[in-house]
Amino acid sequence: MQRLNNQTLANIAGVASTPSYDRANSNAGIVHLGIGAFHRAHQAWYTEALLNRGAAGWQIIGASLRSPTVKDQLATQDGLYTIVERGPEGEKFQVVGAVKDVLVGPESPASLLSVMADAQIKIVSLTVTEKGYCHDPASGNLNLSNADIKHDLANPNAPKSAIGFIVAALDARRQAGVDSFTVLSCDNLPNNGEVLEKVTLQYAEQVSAELAAWIRANTTFPCTMIDRIVPATTDADRQELEGKLGLRDEGMVLAEPFSQWVIEDKFCSDRPAWEDVGALLVDDVHVYEIMKLRLLNGSHSLLAYCGYLAGFDYVSEVMREPVLAQLCQRFMDREVSQTLTVPAGFDMEHYKVELRERFANPGLKHRTWQIAMDGSQKIPQRWLQTLQAQLEGEGNIDLLCLALAAWIRYVSGVDEKGEAIDVQDPLASELKALCDASDTPEATVRAVLNVKEVFGESLACNEKVLAATTQWLTRISEQGVLGALKAELV
Repeated sequence: MQRLNNQTLANIAGVASTPSYDRANSNAGIVHLGIGAFHRAHQAWYTEALLNRGAAGWQIIGASLRSPTVKDQLATQDGLYTIVERGPEGEKFQVVGAVKDVLVGPESPASLLSVMADAQIKIVSLTVTEKGYCHDPASGNLNLSNADIKHDLANPNAPKSAIGFIVAALDARRQAGVDSFTVLSCDNLPNNGEVLEKVTLQYAEQVSAELAAWIRANTTFPCTMIDRIVPATTDADRQELEGKLGLRDEGMVLAEPFSQWVIEDKFCSDRPAWEDVGALLVDDVHVYEIMKLRLLNGSHSLLAYCGYLAGFDYVSEVMREPVLAQLCQRFMDREVSQTLTVPAGFDMEHYKVELRERFANPGLKHRTWQIAMDGSQKIPQRWLQTLQAQLEGEGNIDLLCLALAAWIRYVSGVDEKGEAIDVQDPLASELKALCDASDTPEATVRAVLNVKEVFGESLACNEKVLAATTQWLTRISEQGVLGALKAELV
């Protein structure tokens, strides 16, 4: 079967929308670190829309900081890939050409640094997940004990981490007299630009005070809020697309029709006019970000842990279970909504209904196991800020403690059938050891809440949280998730 590439693109013009601009003569203005499925279905999708409208100079050079998988997928396809939008009404296909090239950091750090230091690059954006920031989620500080950070400080011209690459490239531009680039975080963590700026400056201070001062004076780190559900692509998805296009596309990505991008308008150099294709440029992202993190991401994680433990593979299946759908609605309406400030003119009730409809979309096949990954990095933003707000206001915390209990049961590594769970988390070994060493639900909860990298200093001392989480963990252990919830919610 032929592969999707420049030569075969015309064969699918009647089936999929294709780039309408001259890709060969379009320059790159963006380097993106972490060119996974989400970037290709979100930021690259917005940029493609601009390129199709005649914007010049904004193609993307993608970079993988770990494996060559995406480069291998796209190199023989001339950077082309298909976004398959799956909604309740069916599918829509779009071939995207915004990615001009893909580099692999470990293969040639010097090549990637050279591109990042080039004056034509105006933006370095990144989607490297929470753990890619090499920080302590509880404090927000750079983790100087992180293995990649230690390596990068010792080997500044051959970095491994996103932070190491950013600082080395900025230093190269400083020394060459080249203007700085904007550093644009597109990861799901609160105040992402502020977090990125903090760890970047803390890293730069380890290199030299002069470098840190130059970055502080010349570089900006806008905050963003991103939203689009992008499930992992499977071989079955690729095979299905091959049958519909008549071409093999190893780089395809899946996405829901909905997409949202809110960007703080704080750039130190030129930028694409993303607002012309649906992005929202604002002075303050925070209120949108908090709504999304607490309502969408918080509910998503709750459904993932409860749903996985209850035996559901996909979130859409979870939403077809009445007691879990009711849990989701009550969590949104009671625990989360009470902590939110709603922007003027924003219809909160419609937003919550829209979120639940998106979760229930049967076309996405978004795996609970995928959403459950890296929970120790995610739950501080998705649950713990809501929990703290409710504790301060003496509000409801019951379902937040249920969420914590479900996560604790999940990271114990054994599901309700007694089968092993493949827990993907930076703290997986430590968390499992704590669970294995505890002989009662209360001891388990107390031990896990004492993991300061996740929970900080105070939560383990909160008897109200300890008692409620212990009660839920006991119920889950004795009755299973569905049994525990039916007794409580029905």
